[in-house]
Amino acid sequence: MSGFIPSLETFAKGTLATAGALSTVGLGLLYYGQSYLIYPSAFPPGSRTEDVPVPTQFGLPYEDLELKTPDGVTLRCYLLVQTRGMPDKMTAAQEVPGEMVVDEDTFISSRPTVIMCHGNGGNVGHRIPLAKVFYLKMRCNVLMVSYRGYGLSEGSPSEKGLQIDAQTCLDYLLADPCLSKTPIILYGQSIGGAVSIDLASRNPSKIAALVLENTFTSLPALVPQVLPLLGPFSFLCHQKWDSASKVPLIPASTPILMMSGLLDEVVPKEHMRALFEIVARRGETKTPGGVEFSNGLERAKFMQFEKGTHNDTCVQPGYWSAIADFIAELSGTPLHEESKP
Repeated sequence: MSGFIPSLETFAKGTLATAGALSTVGLGLLYYGQSYLIYPSAFPPGSRTEDVPVPTQFGLPYEDLELKTPDGVTLRCYLLVQTRGMPDKMTAAQEVPGEMVVDEDTFISSRPTVIMCHGNGGNVGHRIPLAKVFYLKMRCNVLMVSYRGYGLSEGSPSEKGLQIDAQTCLDYLLADPCLSKTPIILYGQSIGGAVSIDLASRNPSKIAALVLENTFTSLPALVPQVLPLLGPFSFLCHQKWDSASKVPLIPASTPILMMSGLLDEVVPKEHMRALFEIVARRGETKTPGGVEFSNGLERAKFMQFEKGTHNDTCVQPGYWSAIADFIAELSGTPLHEESKP
């Protein structure tokens, strides 16, 4: 798996820079300039325009996916669609029975689709090594979201804006004749976890599963722990990303895998544990390893990585094998059930 992961600098999320900046700007910027601090889309330098890697640089076929949001912003995302012509790229356990696949569209429809929601620094191109694991090792279709104001996408980022962007990407998949038939899995790192939780809470019958890494209960709850001096003024944080209140809106039947780096220096590990407790309460019977339902399927799992920090949990031993196992177990999950009126 290590061959698919480059140096950490290529996809560092930039949240350390955000935390450092917050401690120096004072209360004025906490309120008026917080969008610039929470969404450092130009970090590292060049991320906004000059340095946006493309999947072909990593040997991956892709489509430049240009999407127009309902509020008129153009997003420039990456779409990696599966093809049968990739021999020797998967293990026997991940193969799709050849007898059941009669054409390319059927094969595409038979594979899961992952929507990747990245952290708050850098751009979509910096996460291509992660997409490569999903695409080649797990044989998933992958839609890499490029938020407004990030990479080559238009606009300026905000909580409402990113919510619209994620919904626009999901709507695109649901309108596609092949991809709409696939189980849709949300993968979110850091603030991308909050984006994923919000999207799943608003589309409860359309999301097959979530994988969340090093995310938080809410931004106002994060301020006192990361910046104690500004704790009394956390009410000024108008970018809420209140995941704790949205998790209960996600059906108990939706599997959620949570990955926590115990050395996370940006989002205290207590946030992931608190979120998992909320996730677990969706269940019927708690077990030491997670939450088990009457049908025997595990619907909530919490994994900790002792040496994982905020930016390198995704390269810790066992991280990707856990995700691969989680996705492989989704075959028995009901997908895209119609919402009852």
